Amino acid sequence: MILFFFSFNDQADKYLLKPSAKVYRYVTPDFVDRGVTNIFSNLGDVETFVNSIFQLKFHNAMVSLNRVIYNTTFGLGGFFDVATIFGLHNQEEDFGQTLGYWGYEESTYLVLPFLGPSTLRDFSGQLVDASFDPLIYDDDIHSDALLIAKGVKLLDLRADILAAENLQLSSDRYAFFRNAYLQNRDYMIKDGVIEDEFANDDIDYDNF
Repeated sequence: MILFFFSFNDQADKYLLKPSAKVYRYVTPDFVDRGVTNIFSNLGDVETFVNSIFQLKFHNAMVSLNRVIYNTTFGLGGFFDVATIFGLHNQEEDFGQTLGYWGYEESTYLVLPFLGPSTLRDFSGQLVDASFDPLIYDDDIHSDALLIAKGVKLLDLRADILAAENLQLSSDRYAFFRNAYLQNRDYMIKDGVIEDEFANDDIDYDNF
């Protein structure tokens, strides 16, 4: 079933999402494309703020909160990333990472239709993170508008990674994407602290 959904997503990307992303990128001025990306990033900072608290990363939580305040207030709703100009850099956090932080590191690998690679842990985390989206609490935004916003977010993300199309992938695309996803998630959960399997404090390098 996983390989079926992987193949389905491959075909959907090839014939639908990628061509749409190319058109989007062609007709959208650079500053508008960047602004759309910034808006969704600003909304994502709310998710990071909440999950940073859950993970007891209070400094990251305060930086994320200030990013939301700066970008929403001075950046025209997040269209401009003024927080970065002021030196406010945070580390993205989501509820899948929160579960990993509290010990739920190993999980069943999944491939979701249209959504791509995930795990049971991360997919559960996405369902929780959905409740942190500020847009769902705006009474002036209807469900249709929310779906359109999700579609634009996906299209904008796909357009932003078009430049990576020239990367040479291994012949086993499924294994490549699976390993890349799992390694990246492990890296994010551990905040970039990766154990060196070859490190050994008992080795006396002076004898070499």
